Amino acid sequence: MLVLGIDPGTATTGYGVVREDEDGEVVAVAYGVILTKPKVPMPQRLQEIYYAITKLIAEYKPDAAAIEEMFFGKNVTAAITVAQGRGVALLAMQEAKLHIYEYKPAEVKQAIAGYGNAPKPQMQEMVRTLLNLETIPKPDDAADALAIALTSLQSSRWERLIED
Repeated sequence: MLVLGIDPGTATTGYGVVREDEDGEVVAVAYGVILTKPKVPMPQRLQEIYYAITKLIAEYKPDAAAIEEMFFGKNVTAAITVAQGRGVALLAMQEAKLHIYEYKPAEVKQAIAGYGNAPKPQMQEMVRTLLNLETIPKPDDAADALAIALTSLQSSRWERLIED
C-alpha cells in the first residue's frame, strides 16, 4: 500500500509518500515541501500547489491520500490561508479518485507518539524511528506529512484486522 500524506499550507505544503510492503515493513519513498513565494498573488500560489500535488500523484500513483484537518488557533488569517491550500490539495486528490483520509493533529500525534499532545521534537524523532531514517526529515512540514501518511497506514492496518 502506498499513501501520500499532505501537511497543507500556502507558503509551505509538506508531502510524504510512504509504502507498506507485503511483509509489513514501512518505507519512506519520498518527502519534501512545495514552496510558494509570498509576493505571488494567492490564486497563482494555489495553482502552483495544485499542480505540484497533481504531479506527485502522477509520479508515485498512491493508493490513498491523507491530509491534516484544520486546527483553528487564534490567528484567523493564517487559518483561512491554510484552508485555501488544503482545499486545492483535496481537489487534486479527489480528481485523482484517491481514497482520502483526514486526521486531526491530535489523532496524528496519538498514532505516532502514543500521546495526543506530543511535542514536535518527539513527533519528528518517532517519524525518523518508524521509517528507519538516519536523520529527522527536514523541514518540519515534510516530517509532519510523513506522520500523516504513517497515521493512515496504521489506520488501514486496524481496518484490515477488523475485516479479517
